[in-house]
Amino acid sequence: MHSVLPRRTRSVAVRGALVDAAVRVLERDGLVGLTVRAVAAEAGVAPMGVYNHFEGKDGLILAVLERGFDGLREAITIRPGPPALDRIRASGIGYRTFALANPITYELMFGRSVAPEIHERLTPHSKPALGALIDLVAQAQREGTVREGDPMSQAIQIWSAVHGSVSLELSGSIPEPEQAETIYGGLCEAVLIGLAA
Repeated sequence: MHSVLPRRTRSVAVRGALVDAAVRVLERDGLVGLTVRAVAAEAGVAPMGVYNHFEGKDGLILAVLERGFDGLREAITIRPGPPALDRIRASGIGYRTFALANPITYELMFGRSVAPEIHERLTPHSKPALGALIDLVAQAQREGTVREGDPMSQAIQIWSAVHGSVSLELSGSIPEPEQAETIYGGLCEAVLIGLAA
C-alpha cells in the first residue's frame, strides 16, 4: 500500500519517495506498468509532481536504474578484513542476492529494453559497481591468491560468469530450480579456481 507524502516535504525527500514508488511499480507491474500516473498514484502525489522532479518516464527509469547500480555496488562491496579471495566469494553471493531481490530492475540494468541514451547516462553509477570488483581482484593479486594479469579483465570474467548464471535463474531456464543456489555456488568456486595463482 502506498503512503501519501506529507505537504511541505523537502525536495530531496520527495524525489526519494518517488523513486521508492517507481521501484515498487516496476517490480510489481514491469516496465509497461511504469507510467508517470502509476508512480504518482503509488506515491500519493499529483502527476505534475513527478514531472517536476524527473521530466517524465525516462527520468524515472534513469533514477531507478541509478539506484539499482548503487545497490548492486553496495551488495558486492565487502568490507576489508577477510582475505580478498573470501571477499570475492562473498561478493558473488551478494550479487545473486541483489538480483533475486530486484529481478525486474536487474533485467533493465543489463537488458536492451531501455533506450541507449539512458544506459549512457548510467555510467557514473555502473562503473563504480565494476570498480568494486576490480579492486577486490587487485587485492587478491597482491595477496598472491589470484594469478597475475589485468584486474579489469579478470573482474569482467567473474562478472560474465555470475551474470550468466543469475540471468538463467531469473528466466527460469535452470532445469531444477531448487538446485539453483548450489549450482551458483559451484560456479563461483569454479571461477575462483580458474583464476587462482
